[in-house]
Amino acid sequence: MSLDEDVVTAIYREHGTALRRFVLSASRDPQMADDVVQETILRIWQQAPEITGSLKSYLFRTARNIMIDNYRKAQRRPREAAERDLADPVDAAERVDELLNKVLMEEALLRLSAEHRDVLVALHYRRYTVQETAKTLSIPAGTVKSRAFYAVRALRTILDEMGVQR
Repeated sequence: MSLDEDVVTAIYREHGTALRRFVLSASRDPQMADDVVQETILRIWQQAPEITGSLKSYLFRTARNIMIDNYRKAQRRPREAAERDLADPVDAAERVDELLNKVLMEEALLRLSAEHRDVLVALHYRRYTVQETAKTLSIPAGTVKSRAFYAVRALRTILDEMGVQR
């Protein structure tokens, strides 16, 4: 096995399953998901020296772009009767964007300290008040506010490093 094959195998092993789940959640077509995963990893392998930031983020963005390109190509071809009943490609592209944002946010949250992540999850995902968060985490309300402030700053920095545009 050459070095190039080792790299491709490592990318598949480390990210293939999550990437396929991401594509399947947007398309629900297993064959298309496999094709998109293969094309994504091929592109990553070809462009590896140019990647800056998170490989996982780059993989998911590349898969998203491939799916959008596939939708655009399909729109240029004449549509068959069975295809006319499928979901609007704009809706599908929005769903892909939403899934990508979720994946990127989850990755960014994992890079935060546990204290910062716990406060942000409580305040923004569970919709707890400052007082509820303080009680749940057994810390003073002032600490919740302080951690939330610094957590958001850190999260912005992490998202910038990942290449996520606001």
